[in-house]
Amino acid sequence: MKANLYIGLMSGTSMDGIDAVLVRFERKPAGELIGHHNVPWPREIRGQLKALALPGANEIENLGALDIAVADAFSGATQDLLKQTGTPAKRVRAIGSHGQTIRHRPEAARPFTLQIGDPNRIAELTGIDVVADFRRRDIAAGGQGAPLVPAYHAVAFSHPTEQRYILNIGGIANITHLPDGDPDGASGYDTGPGNTLLNYWAGEWLDAPYDAAGAWAASGKVNEGLLEEMLKDPYFTRPAPKSTGPEQFSPRWLTRQLIGFSLPPKDVQATLTALTAESIARAITGERSATPCRVIACGGGVFNQELMQQLRQRLAPTPIDSSADHGVDPTQVEAMAFAWLARQTLLGLPGNLPAVTGASHPVVLGGIYPAS
Repeated sequence: MKANLYIGLMSGTSMDGIDAVLVRFERKPAGELIGHHNVPWPREIRGQLKALALPGANEIENLGALDIAVADAFSGATQDLLKQTGTPAKRVRAIGSHGQTIRHRPEAARPFTLQIGDPNRIAELTGIDVVADFRRRDIAAGGQGAPLVPAYHAVAFSHPTEQRYILNIGGIANITHLPDGDPDGASGYDTGPGNTLLNYWAGEWLDAPYDAAGAWAASGKVNEGLLEEMLKDPYFTRPAPKSTGPEQFSPRWLTRQLIGFSLPPKDVQATLTALTAESIARAITGERSATPCRVIACGGGVFNQELMQQLRQRLAPTPIDSSADHGVDPTQVEAMAFAWLARQTLLGLPGNLPAVTGASHPVVLGGIYPAS
């Protein structure tokens, strides 16, 4: 008999690796974490994924090959997690696979979003039913297809007497507003770049996947003129619902912003860090009412000490906690959300929040790919 166990698989817009979680849904509505496994993307595949995220040559051929490569990597992460936790595959009800986003165009004339990692292959290799392709049904209902995690934030972090903002800093940053005592009143949107530009610039100048703890940014000086120019991007003042991706805040975007500026690379990194902090702070302070509130941060950006210090300065006196202070590791929130979304789908329950995505109505998300 299958236990109430689900696996969540997530690789975000930072494209730094796969997070796999095993979650039990019995005593807690948001689930209880049983195990977690992280698999960094090999440098070659990471480079191929980043290239595919932007228009280029031979896209269909590359997409087909990477669709299988991502599925194989997701399957391997699942099998490692099962072995690590001593869990037979037959005890897991389903896998919720986010896949890897390679293009997100909710504002196109024909809106679309595309995640790869063939769920048919994951089901075949793991022997576990798979729920995948979560975002496109929301877009079909008139939504942005993102962000989807706020629905899980409402279940995991709502508080009866405290207004809260859940801040996720991945490649792209997003916020979820949770009114006190009203989890059904949750709202949220993508605020703009999180780590995506920071990681790109660190890769260009440090030959490293990221600026560890934000130390390089801390050694530079923010250029206020460049920061002001970047904050003029229309996305920042566009009303919600809205979502974005690294195809919008891309290396090409940064190159355009740098025209007319001749700065040391560390000053550019410092200014990009200030861009992430300022755009997040403006989003939260623009939404915040007089009710006392708390910010709970998750995602890889939590470990960027310089970024978090800037956020605390900009949002003072509002306290900023890590999600770890509330029982969930910052790197595991999104993967747990997709385990929860898979369960919602199998129960025939909606997984989107129309107030967040702009969809015309709640919908059951994703497709189901039976293992047998």
